[in-house]
Amino acid sequence: MDLTLQIDTDYSLQEASEVVRSALEHEKHLAKYKVQRYATICDEFEDRYDLISTELIKKIEAGEFLDDDRFFDWYAAKKGLDHWKKKLKVLNAVRF
Repeated sequence: MDLTLQIDTDYSLQEASEVVRSALEHEKHLAKYKVQRYATICDEFEDRYDLISTELIKKIEAGEFLDDDRFFDWYAAKKGLDHWKKKLKVLNAVRF
């Protein structure tokens, strides 16, 4: 997939490119941190409840555990993990 980026600025192409590259690297670093952090949270819940996160998601989305507040933070952490993994995958695919 190709993507065209138009930057309306008086700065040189090299300067603008360096800023964009730096911003993408910063976002990639943040995404790696978030993936690691959410994975740790999910691992802790999996150990505590002897259930894998993907199964928890299936059960909650099927209507189970909806009245049990113990699983809300785990559900949110798993959704966050999935979001940041997807974002990191896209960022890792960017080439200059």
